[in-house]
Amino acid sequence: MAKTRTTRKTLDSYTIKSTNKIIKPGDCVLMRPAHSSKPSYVAKVEKIESDARGGNVKVLARWYYRPEESIGGRRQFHGSKEVFLSDHRDFQSADTIEGKCTVHSFKSYTKLDAVGNDDYFCRFEYNSVTGAFVPDRVAVYVLRFC
Repeated sequence: MAKTRTTRKTLDSYTIKSTNKIIKPGDCVLMRPAHSSKPSYVAKVEKIESDARGGNVKVLARWYYRPEESIGGRRQFHGSKEVFLSDHRDFQSADTIEGKCTVHSFKSYTKLDAVGNDDYFCRFEYNSVTGAFVPDRVAVYVLRFC
């Protein structure tokens, strides 16, 4: 017996049930982890779709990795709110979205008057298979106080 393919429709937006905030493709979001002891995952929404009746909403998430989740792990120069935009993408239930967040460039992050809980910065793209970074190096400044 042949399996029929479910028709999906692309949505322009989705309202997060817990916060009533609207997300659109291009927005960054916090996704609920499988284990409550872990921090929320950070992702960029690339697409929102539902089944033909408007239910079962899924988002195509492009994942940000934290330094400790990357090959090589966290290094001394990584910021506490640093994430890497990866090539890893998959569909997730929209019900796992906890809220919106903002991923800034490093330059704009350093100019923030106050860093909120939902503020992150990204200065690298990360290949999740090879562990390669783009750019493959960044200037690191050391401050010495005498």
